[in-house]
Amino acid sequence: ISENFCDIETRITNCFNDIQNWMYNNKLKINPSKTECLVVSSRNNFATESDVITEVRLSQSQSIICTDVVKSLGVHLDEHLTLSHQIDKVVQSCYITLRNLWVIASKLSFDLKKQLIHCLLLSKLDYCNGLYCHLPDYQLQRLQKVQNSCIRFLFGKQIKKFDRVTPFLKKAHFLPVKQRIDFKIALMVYKSLNNIAPEYLKGYICAKGQLSHSLRHDKDFFLLDHPPLPRLKQTLRSFSHAAPSIWNSIPYDIRCSNEISLFKKNLKTHLFSIAFCN
Repeated sequence: ISENFCDIETRITNCFNDIQNWMYNNKLKINPSKTECLVVSSRNNFATESDVITEVRLSQSQSIICTDVVKSLGVHLDEHLTLSHQIDKVVQSCYITLRNLWVIASKLSFDLKKQLIHCLLLSKLDYCNGLYCHLPDYQLQRLQKVQNSCIRFLFGKQIKKFDRVTPFLKKAHFLPVKQRIDFKIALMVYKSLNNIAPEYLKGYICAKGQLSHSLRHDKDFFLLDHPPLPRLKQTLRSFSHAAPSIWNSIPYDIRCSNEISLFKKNLKTHLFSIAFCN
């Protein structure tokens, strides 16, 4: 996008006009009152308050208000892509569910508790968790505390108030939050390399080319190329940058698995050993 502010606003307006025309041609209608616009930028991108885009005008009588946070496919995105609002919502929803489960905890067996945790809590932590890659540790720690609370609910009185949760997390065979994020991204890469993932996802990664001269390390045909370092630090969180670093750190025998079920099994074992055995 050009650095000229007027050019940015014009491009956004033209984009919405194209969307409106496409919807009209397909017998659909855009509702500006229910449509939100998010302008994503770095913290220092707009120098003054007058530079901030407040609305996108579709016509003389219709306009769309720009907001600080929008919800897309169940994920709350903020203007700086910090995902702090998304984590707030996930943590809040999980604690409400946990509070309701504690009411009936004495009536539930261990296996039923574990099943409820998977269905009602871990599913929320795992939803679109690839977006959490390379977030600050204090943000991931908030999600980890939710998982620790799930473990306390699962084992009940076996865990004292000041006991460490890590041994019980290992006993339940739950991957910590950080390893769950790595698992999701590695699985997406595996699907992309084996033509299981959508086409648009395959374009963000590229297999590493082989050199003309033979080296022992070059015999690994399942490595990914690292893209050039970006100017913005937040770009390192994108799939095209995070995927190669995570995928290339996985052992060769796991990366060359010929079945997805075998790959997931071995990958979980590998990440489990990193989380608890090191």
